[in-house]
Amino acid sequence: MNPSSPPRSRQIPVIVLAGFLGSGKTTLLNHLLRHRAGNRIGVIVNDFGSIEIDAMTVSGQVGSTVSLGGGCLCCAVDVSELDTYLETLTRPAARLDVIVIEASGLAEPQELVRMLLASDNPHIVYGGLVEVVDAAEFAATRERHPEIDRHLAVADLVVLNKTDRAGDAGLPHIREAVAATGSTAAVVPATYGRIDPELLFDPALRPDSEEKARQLTFEDLYLEERAADAGEEHGDHLHAAYESIEFTSDVPMSPRRLMGFLDSRPEGLYRIKGFVDFGAGDTGNRYALHAVGRFLRFAPQPWSRAEPRLTSLVLIGSGIDAEALRKELADCRETAQAQRETAPDTAQDAAHERSMWGVLRYVQQPGDDA
Repeated sequence: MNPSSPPRSRQIPVIVLAGFLGSGKTTLLNHLLRHRAGNRIGVIVNDFGSIEIDAMTVSGQVGSTVSLGGGCLCCAVDVSELDTYLETLTRPAARLDVIVIEASGLAEPQELVRMLLASDNPHIVYGGLVEVVDAAEFAATRERHPEIDRHLAVADLVVLNKTDRAGDAGLPHIREAVAATGSTAAVVPATYGRIDPELLFDPALRPDSEEKARQLTFEDLYLEERAADAGEEHGDHLHAAYESIEFTSDVPMSPRRLMGFLDSRPEGLYRIKGFVDFGAGDTGNRYALHAVGRFLRFAPQPWSRAEPRLTSLVLIGSGIDAEALRKELADCRETAQAQRETAPDTAQDAAHERSMWGVLRYVQQPGDDA
């Protein structure tokens, strides 16, 4: 049985970076550009004002594209032109690995998310809404912009920036305020916008060292500065703000049980990535799993002959119970009886196909709305 559509090429994650004026969005973006793990990043700036991206300044030039070095690009666009620029940045010639949309300080981030989810561009996949909050000025920001509660409620990741100025005593109150909005987002603290890029995207599959010729990158220009800067967070300190859990199983996963787990995943679980073996549910394919916040997508890919049939997942979040999650995933494996029921039988085939319906709802078909 093969209920899947043909495999598609790798999609580029599109991340929405939001937050009110002064929260530190651009500082965080600069940090990502300097620590981009070999990725080529496309930056779409949804603003008409002067936006400083390190040495670069984009001054209200709607429709302009600026090279940031190392293959990274920056566009300043009107939100109504978003699809047009996504089409440009996802062309093979751009060779980008990640796209970040920096929303203006007064933008409604859920509108950008809605446009991304409704886009018919087959080359992109939703990469999450990151809401940056000035922890030191949270109360004042909330008073000026009460709509921040609505933004927090739909965020997939909340970055509490400037925690060095807020002090430890104020952080629990902010976390409680975030939770009170109904948000299930992971919440991570930061200073100067320094978060681990692997929270948002994977290291590049194609390292810059393999390029025959390339421009100097931000990583090149700031390498010595970072080494000499005693205030710079080291990688292990950045990683301490979140947890990464690995799960591997050589027993196929039950489609129904795994979907039950995914439908009720806990607060603070930000990303899930990897591959799933559904055994008799689809013997011809493994299923790439991509989940960010409440967004979920499966993509079937044919098994290669020599490939071991394993489920291999990585879960990333903040404030999560690693052992509990591993146990829940282990409980999603097929029972011994279900594994034995693999003999060709019309009734069994129908049962296996029905068991995959929940999974197939999240396999994007050509022309589907996300």
